[in-house]
Amino acid sequence: MKVLITGMAGFVASHLVEFLQSEHRSVEVFGLLRPHGTAPPPELPGRVALVEADLEDAPSVEAAIDLVRPDRIVHLAAQSSVHRSWSDPAGTLRANVHGLLHLLEAVRKRALSPRVLVVGSAEEYGLVPPQEMPLREDAPLRPSSPYAVSKVAQGFLALQYSLSHQMGVVRTRTFHHTGPRRGENFAESSFARQLAEIEAGRRAAVLQVGNLEAVRDFSDVRDVVRAYWALLDRGDAGEVYNVCSGTGVRIRDVLQQLIDASGLDVEVRVDPDRLRPSDIPVLVGDPTRLRGTTSWEPRHRLDESLRDLLRYWRERVSDSVAPPHPRPHLR
Repeated sequence: MKVLITGMAGFVASHLVEFLQSEHRSVEVFGLLRPHGTAPPPELPGRVALVEADLEDAPSVEAAIDLVRPDRIVHLAAQSSVHRSWSDPAGTLRANVHGLLHLLEAVRKRALSPRVLVVGSAEEYGLVPPQEMPLREDAPLRPSSPYAVSKVAQGFLALQYSLSHQMGVVRTRTFHHTGPRRGENFAESSFARQLAEIEAGRRAAVLQVGNLEAVRDFSDVRDVVRAYWALLDRGDAGEVYNVCSGTGVRIRDVLQQLIDASGLDVEVRVDPDRLRPSDIPVLVGDPTRLRGTTSWEPRHRLDESLRDLLRYWRERVSDSVAPPHPRPHLR
């Protein structure tokens, strides 16, 4: 079996490759990279054939599909930052909507029949009244950012190709996921990096934060990639599945768990630049459909995910340069 993973330079792709090489070693993995873009992480295991293609350029996508002719596609490539989407809404829509369109068109034109997983976002649900929590897949979509709009459009485009062209496309609305290698533009990873730098004497013992009152549904990325593969195995074509834990956690409590894991005594300071123009107060999903279809269950607790994330940033932060700040006191 050949699987093509788009967004190979991203956080989730590296964990998906690790999962496949641990539990499905017979799968031949091809990773799509943007030419002259971000390189794959150095932690990426071997035995991955890297293919260059710009998803915003249809001919290069078609060339990649001709080369691989995949049995499965996991579409992870995206502009995934809500914050960045406010400064570049046009770029966000091009990357997320046109990229998927070119991918599905390349498959359709060649009359191929791979199973395709299109990864969406819980941000599609938008501003939701508390009485609607936890969110089921039939909840209304109220996108409240350019990123969320792009993912709604992407999801409906995937549905249209499933209905119109009988393509085996399965969709997700994935809630917040974390773990080692999470990008620092996400709150908990930014906290972990700052703590690691404070430990190493690289910065003063002050944590810069955004909105700490938001409630999010966290899963470990290693559980998420297992859910993705299970959906490729058993998900219904055209259907959408929440990938989530079903439990809401306040960002303030996530921060406190990381501070406790570090053992540091730090000041927490709100940075106005980290606040979004429109932030969703609560976003918690119902994973019943996913579990009923695939029998998936999470294996990692949030405290474990956060400790592994902090360990990752500790390993990245080196003491090779003389620190500009004195090391802080431990509590």
